Amino acid sequence: MTEHRDTVLTGLDDDTAVLHRISEDLTTKFTGIFAAETVERYVFESYTALARTSRIHTYLAATTARFAADRLKALAQAKGAIAHDVPEVLFVCVHNAGRSQLAAALLAKHARGAVNVRSAGSQPASELEPSIVAALAEAGVDLSLEFPKPLTDDVVRAADVVVTMGCGDSCPIYPGKQYLDWTIQDPAGADLAGARKIRDDIDLLVRELLTELTATQPENQ
Repeated sequence: MTEHRDTVLTGLDDDTAVLHRISEDLTTKFTGIFAAETVERYVFESYTALARTSRIHTYLAATTARFAADRLKALAQAKGAIAHDVPEVLFVCVHNAGRSQLAAALLAKHARGAVNVRSAGSQPASELEPSIVAALAEAGVDLSLEFPKPLTDDVVRAADVVVTMGCGDSCPIYPGKQYLDWTIQDPAGADLAGARKIRDDIDLLVRELLTELTATQPENQ
């Protein structure tokens, strides 16, 4: 544990200049919404959170930029500072390496912009389940740019619907949100046949959820 913590701190020292550049870019993007100090705090917190589980340092700056940007967008949505014009769905499982990634990818594919989708894990893994990546590739979904993300308060606050899968009570509860719990087999270690079965089970639930979410939005059908 100490060795990994030291590695994270060393990486942070090495990437400080890059993280400052990311902070500057995001400060410009969120001009008038967040102060530079808030943006920088989110960037450095996001880097540290991802570095705890990341095995490959090469892409850590890029994933940090995406993660921090999405967290800031979620926070801005929750505060009403930017438009919240489509339903927001958050999928949560333990590792954000299988079920929640599957559900988020399939809903995004079917929704075609009619729903905004996020996913997170209460104890994020270091990488996605290979069988899940393969099963989604068969369905025409590319997960090559996705990565396990820790569950943060901001994305929960921004969500209209929170769907949990096997993560118990780790997700905070806020009023005015719809909470669903889907009983889905954990794909950890599953072969491709098992991953296909989980994919198809989730796909049925995702399609039902999309129908419910867009029932009052005929223009998005």
